[in-house]
Amino acid sequence: MVSIKTFKQLALSFEGTEERPHFNRTAFKVINKRIFATLLEENETANIVLSLSDQQIYCSFDKNSVYPVPNKFGLHGWTTFELPKVPVELISDALLTAYNAVINSSKKKG
Repeated sequence: MVSIKTFKQLALSFEGTEERPHFNRTAFKVINKRIFATLLEENETANIVLSLSDQQIYCSFDKNSVYPVPNKFGLHGWTTFELPKVPVELISDALLTAYNAVINSSKKKG
């Protein structure tokens, strides 16, 4: 239910965000801070970093379309969203949650 174009528009709608290549994905980050989401266009999936408690809440939507990344990153809150299977409101809310966590974090990256 969420197109690649819509995901990009949502991720870039927050103040001070930018789009950058990140390995085989596109990363969305707050300038001078961390990445809050990545997009793999060929699979129509997005990974969004959440707190573990938020991850659990979002995964309760449908564990077949929203689930922890199946590696060590999933243990740190990175959560996969299958874009064609989730409503835009869910993606929008998850992106806002991730963006706010980065904005309010004291960690800075170059």
